[in-house]
Amino acid sequence: MTSSELRPRQDERAALRLLHDGELELEGRLVDASNTTLRGIVTLDGVSARCVYKPVRGERPLWDFPDGTLAGREVAAYLVSRASGWGLVPPTVLRDGPFGPGSCQLWIDEPEDAEPLVGFVPADALPPRWFPVAAARDDDGAAYALAHADDPRLARLAVLDAVINNADRKGGHVLVGPEDRIYGVDHGVSFHVEEKLRTVLWGWAGRQLPPDAVEMLDGLVDQVTGAFGEELAEHLTISEVAELAARCERLRDAGAFPLPSEDWPAIPWPPM
Repeated sequence: MTSSELRPRQDERAALRLLHDGELELEGRLVDASNTTLRGIVTLDGVSARCVYKPVRGERPLWDFPDGTLAGREVAAYLVSRASGWGLVPPTVLRDGPFGPGSCQLWIDEPEDAEPLVGFVPADALPPRWFPVAAARDDDGAAYALAHADDPRLARLAVLDAVINNADRKGGHVLVGPEDRIYGVDHGVSFHVEEKLRTVLWGWAGRQLPPDAVEMLDGLVDQVTGAFGEELAEHLTISEVAELAARCERLRDAGAFPLPSEDWPAIPWPPM
């Protein structure tokens, strides 16, 4: 790109304005996504950045998410991440685009030398300070483990997923951005009023929450039950907002990471 390029740590308001008001030019489709997911470039006042645009008209109906839109939940996840103070979801807005209204999120470029934090590793060569989550085998029968790093940045993402009731935290949805920041993406199936947490980040299950997480949850309860809840209600149902506050309270009071459910699959498929 010939114009200046926006980076994630630049002024967030500038990023949101660029995403919402910038001219959106599409580059192509991400073919691995189950719903229409398009990569593009937004440009405003000489500043350009890549983005992910997910039009509502490209969403496949989900029987267990009959209300609202995937795009709206993508925006709600960003708003909750911002309210938490942890900045784990890239700036995301709801805007009009070439295929109508949809979510538009800042694209995160992973540095070529970024170390992966989630993945399949040989079962007998688990990296130091990694948690095994599930056993697996390759096509030749060799034993592998689905595992992730014991990293405080990932632990925060695990807390956020519990807060938003993320039903699809795949390993490929965990990105390492510039300056070693961790980002989570793809939150369209979140915020259900029933427990649906499915994630690859189970390494801390049942362990005590760190003090900063308890403090964050306490503040988030106050925000969701106040004016912030009204902002979320633009993208979620009233019941979903109320249950969000209740989940925060339950997590705070329990003081521990949630345990996998025995009533439904705890790990999404595919996991990466």
